Amino acid sequence: MIGVVTNETRKSLHGLAELVLAGPQYRRSGTIRLRVTPAGFATVAAPDLAVEADALVAGDQRLPLAGRTFAQLATGAGVDAGAPEGVYHDHSGADPGDTVVTRDAAAILAALATGDAALRRLSADAVPVLWPEHFDVGISVDEVNYGVSAGDTAIDEPYVYVGPWRPRQGSFWNVPFGAAVPIRDLGDVNGVFAFFEEGRARATE
Repeated sequence: MIGVVTNETRKSLHGLAELVLAGPQYRRSGTIRLRVTPAGFATVAAPDLAVEADALVAGDQRLPLAGRTFAQLATGAGVDAGAPEGVYHDHSGADPGDTVVTRDAAAILAALATGDAALRRLSADAVPVLWPEHFDVGISVDEVNYGVSAGDTAIDEPYVYVGPWRPRQGSFWNVPFGAAVPIRDLGDVNGVFAFFEEGRARATE
């Protein structure tokens, strides 16, 4: 079961993804794509950085997250903190000088890991991407987006979504961008996978 999360923690993890991983990666390797790992999330290209539970991992270093600013963590990892510039318009709202909060990070990381596992079951060909813009892990198959978000202004907790590129009609489609439900209502990877499967079937109706 995925527990509750706070906005502070979500903003901190989103900020780590955007300012400490995706920004430096984009400046060095030209991509903002990140990946979910069993313990957290990581870059897909240089620099090799990962957030694992309560630490930023850079090479053989494990830098504790709690009580440090994004800028301090980035400096410790040998990179400059900052979002990818000119790539997208929505941002985490985190500033390099903000202090990272991690007291209930496990709930968000568990939601992303559950989503990643369900997405890989849904499609063996599509590689799930953790996007730093909205801090969600997702894939697109046959013009339908599937994913798990850590939460946002629309739904203030981790949630699962199915978003057809073209609007669909019917009770299943309960939000402007498609269908969404809190991940806590689905229980585990089997529940999330079942929701994706139902979304895929209804998208073809």
